[in-house]
Amino acid sequence: MSTATSKRELDHPAREEIRLETVLHALSDPVRMRVVRELAAAEGELSCSDFDLPVTKSTTTHHFRVLRESGVIRQVYRGTAKMNGLRRTDLEELFPGLFDRILEAAGLQGARLGG
Repeated sequence: MSTATSKRELDHPAREEIRLETVLHALSDPVRMRVVRELAAAEGELSCSDFDLPVTKSTTTHHFRVLRESGVIRQVYRGTAKMNGLRRTDLEELFPGLFDRILEAAGLQGARLGG
C-alpha cells in the first residue's frame, strides 16, 4: 500500500507495488532520464532547484511526480526544499542489474549523440 501520512509527506509506492512496466514508462522520457542520470551521478539527494531542465516549472513538477509514483525516486521535504533520491536498493532488489544497465545504455546513447 502506498504511504503518505501528512500533508508534507508525499505518496510513494511500497517496494512490492513497483511494477516493471511503470518504471520503464517513467524512464522512457528524455527529461526524466536526464533527472535520473543526474541523481545517479550525484550519488545522493538533490533538490528540485538543482536541476536545470529545458521545460516549464509545471512540466518539471509533472516529470518528478511520474518518477516518484513509478517508484524510481523518493521525494522528501527538508525544510522548504523537496529533496530527490533514487530508490536504487528497491529497484535492484526487484529487478537485479536492470537499473545499472539502463543508466549505462543512456550514457552510451548520450555519448553517441554528443550529450
